[in-house]
Amino acid sequence: MRDEFRADLQIVSQLLVDMAEGVRAAMRQATRALLTADRQAAETVIERDAEIDDLYRHVEERVCDLLARQAPVASDLRAMITALHVAADLERMGDLAEHVGKTALRRHPSPAVPAELRTVFTEMSEIADRMAVKIGSVLAKPDADLAGELDRDDDAMDELHKNLFAMLLGDEWPYGVETAIDATLLGRYYERFADHAVNAGEHVIYLITGQNTPNAS
Repeated sequence: MRDEFRADLQIVSQLLVDMAEGVRAAMRQATRALLTADRQAAETVIERDAEIDDLYRHVEERVCDLLARQAPVASDLRAMITALHVAADLERMGDLAEHVGKTALRRHPSPAVPAELRTVFTEMSEIADRMAVKIGSVLAKPDADLAGELDRDDDAMDELHKNLFAMLLGDEWPYGVETAIDATLLGRYYERFADHAVNAGEHVIYLITGQNTPNAS
């Protein structure tokens, strides 16, 4: 019975790793669509969001089945709770990548962001990608120290978010309200992507230590 539980738990862990890889690929493609007006990349992100949603449902179904059949306690129950929380954060990260892709598609064939904002969005996407890689790593091999690094990555994302607002609110902004609104929303998508990555990392830390971090939810 114990071996069966461990095998099922490993399946759940692999599903989470697959989700992390999926959201990383989605945000990478969404950013390419955003910066290069790549219609195919944008459409791929939108279409494949359903795959991430399916993985989320599989995690929920597996966990609910394990809770019903095995009635886990202590660290095993903690693993189940962690899986549900992490899956929810990853699913939301996939949705945020989809939002970026939809913005790029809506503005096609023109780039969705002007040249002056390309650098900041490139840097935001690099941080998002780095965070997604770390989430995949700590899900494959739980590591509290690596999960803790996500907070520092998020600080860097927040700083870029502030820089973006400074540019949009500057007196010399030449592109009008509509473009400013698009850029504001896009910045929010990347910022929230990072926030959910931090949440996922905090849940992994909880799994390892049994202690909640202040922002875990």
